[in-house]
Amino acid sequence: MLAARGDEVAGIIRRAEQGDDLRQAGAEPVLCDLESASVEEVAAHLQGADAAVFAAGAGPDSGAARKDTVDRDAAVLFADAAERAGVRRYVVVSSMGADAAHPGDDVFDVYLRAKGAADDAVRARGGLDWTILRPGSLTNDAGKGLVRLEASTGRGAVPRDDVAAVLAELLDTPATAGLTLELVSGSAPVSVAVKSIAGN
Repeated sequence: MLAARGDEVAGIIRRAEQGDDLRQAGAEPVLCDLESASVEEVAAHLQGADAAVFAAGAGPDSGAARKDTVDRDAAVLFADAAERAGVRRYVVVSSMGADAAHPGDDVFDVYLRAKGAADDAVRARGGLDWTILRPGSLTNDAGKGLVRLEASTGRGAVPRDDVAAVLAELLDTPATAGLTLELVSGSAPVSVAVKSIAGN
């Protein structure tokens, strides 16, 4: 989406074999493992960018330890690096229900705590114009471009396509800086939903 509208896009990947997917989407692959990279290394990759989006995740099959090393620590590292590189516009893909104090010992509980702690760390940064997006359950259904985007939407699902469309729109809407937003499928076109929340 970003490349199609004329933006220069780079995507950080952990494995070189992931590069072709990014090239086909019009993005330049950047090889960097956020679990082992230093803030300086990541900042060097972000140098000169107008915006950064943190959308990495340990994945549904990973154990509790990687929820902390990726979903929490890598998100904090990426925010530190963006600040160091002078990239003010910063959008985070979090999760509905993320909360650093979330109870429970299941892997998903650990995930929600990790995401919540990462969100708290991003909110504490004065050098970032951050927006935190918390989608509901992600589906692989084709996007309809119709969403509900609010501070609190209640539980629901949303296609990954529509999450991507909202992210692209958020990048262009600096008035959403400082907002934590929940996202599910709804009845408002993406651009209308983002403009509406930006005006509140």
